[in-house]
Parts: sequence; C-alpha cells; structure tokens
Amino acid sequence: MRAASEESSAPTVVIAGLGLIGGSLAASLKATGFCQRCLGWGHREASLARGVELGIIDDYTLDLDEALAEADILVLATPTLVAEALLREILPSLRERPRPPVITDVASVKGNLWHAARAAWGDRHPPRLVLAHPIAGSERSGVDAANAQLFVNHRVILTPDADNDPAAVALVRAMWASTGAEVVDMAVEAHDRVLAATSHLPHVLAYALVDALASSDASEDIFRFAAGGFRDFTRIASSDPVMWRDIAIANAPALLQSIDRFSEHLKAVRGAIERADADALHDTFTRAKSARDEFSRLLASRGQS
Repeated sequence: MRAASEESSAPTVVIAGLGLIGGSLAASLKATGFCQRCLGWGHREASLARGVELGIIDDYTLDLDEALAEADILVLATPTLVAEALLREILPSLRERPRPPVITDVASVKGNLWHAARAAWGDRHPPRLVLAHPIAGSERSGVDAANAQLFVNHRVILTPDADNDPAAVALVRAMWASTGAEVVDMAVEAHDRVLAATSHLPHVLAYALVDALASSDASEDIFRFAAGGFRDFTRIASSDPVMWRDIAIANAPALLQSIDRFSEHLKAVRGAIERADADALHDTFTRAKSARDEFSRLLASRGQS
C-alpha cells in the first residue's frame, strides 16, 4: 500500500465496515471510476478478504492508523454506535494533522455522531467531517449482498455544519452523486426526527409484531396461514438486529416520541373498533389510503417501485 495523495485526480476511499452499505458504496465507486483506489478496514478479515475476492475493494488493512494514512475519504460504514466510538477514537489524533482525510458516514442517526464529534474536537464540529445517510438498504446484510446499483434514484441526506470546510462537503456530495443518488441537505435534528417516524418506527413495529406473534400459543398456525400483507409488512424484521438495536438506542428521544404518537393513534383506532364506529374507521382508512397512494406516486416519479 502507498500513502494517499491529495493531488491525485481521483481520491483514495477507505471503507470502514464492509457490509451491505459499505460494500455497495465501494462497488459503485469502483464501477463509476470516482476513486483511484478503494480500500477496506475493519476487524473481520474474512469479510475484507471476501471483498477483495469479489472485486469490491482493491486491498484492505486491519490497522486503523494505516487506514487513516491511506485515506483521502474515510467512510464509516459501521453500526451507529460503533461509528460514534470510532469518531471519539480517531478525531483527537487528527486535530494535529494539517490536512486530515475527509470523514463521512452512512449511519441512520446523526445526533449522537454530531455530539461525539464536537466533544472530541474541542466543542466545535470538525471541518472535514461531513455526516451523511443514504436512504437505501435491504433486509440482506454482509459483503456478499453488496450491490453497485443500490443507491441509484435513492436519496442521500447530508447534514453539513456551519464549521464544515466547503470543499469537504463538496467532495462528499460528489461521491454520493456518482452513485446515482439524489443528494439533499437537512439539519441534524430534523433528520433524526423524520427518520424516527419513517424508518425507525416501522422497523420497531415489525420486530415487535413478529416477536409477539412468535411467542403466541398459535404461532405455528399464524405463520402457516399468513398472507402477503403479513409478509410485506414484516419483511424488514429480517434486517440486521445489531444495526437496529444501535439505531433504537442512538435515536431514543425522537423514536420514543414517534412511538408515543403512534400509540395514541392506535388507541383511537382500537376505540373505534370497540365502538363499531364505522365512520371513524372509514375516515382513518381513507386518509391512510390517500396518503399511501400519494407516496406511491412520489416513488414512481423518482423511478422507484
């Protein structure tokens, strides 16, 4: 391995954590020619070696200091709480460098990373840390699930800070744009609030429903005769439990608000059923259908199913 060069026509990208998202990003960056080299770092050598075998990365290292020395861009593609711990570990040492690598991430929660980064950098945001979140994924996990087309026509949210180096933000924006994603900006708190409602809550509900039904005395018959609606709703309960455990903990304040809001709504629906209030049920279901149909139209306009 050779040291990364700031003057390279294309950057060297180091992916920390070669799972579905990290592997898909690496595959896409190599396919589009965005990066000169794409390297992997992590603790699981088998996954990294598999990434080289699949042609997803060019090489790898198990040494974090070596990864930092190689990187023009370091992408933290680890679970949310692991990414937070990595920022706390690496940022203090990078403060002494005249030009540290641009660091970004793929975590589904931004607030915990923002606070960790400020604490590690001296109560201000590191100029070359650009927090990001690709709104794409699969219930599959691991490097073998990597897909270079995963981000095409999907949104990637950046949460740039006033302390950010504009050149660092532009580089991260260009990286994600090269994958075919639509890159948008959001404030950290707004991101966590929106994602709690649209992603984190649905996953919690799916896990809770499957867990509740699996513990039922009639679980065998329930799963034997379950139809397509059950399959579609609960598909996301096959996602990585470690990742979603970390997300639930990291975004607890916003997620608890979403759970409480949903619980009140579910309580109202329960009351309507108990009262046999056909009008209330019809109004709720009609509003929901209209909102879901509009969501389908938005997805279709962006080329998503």
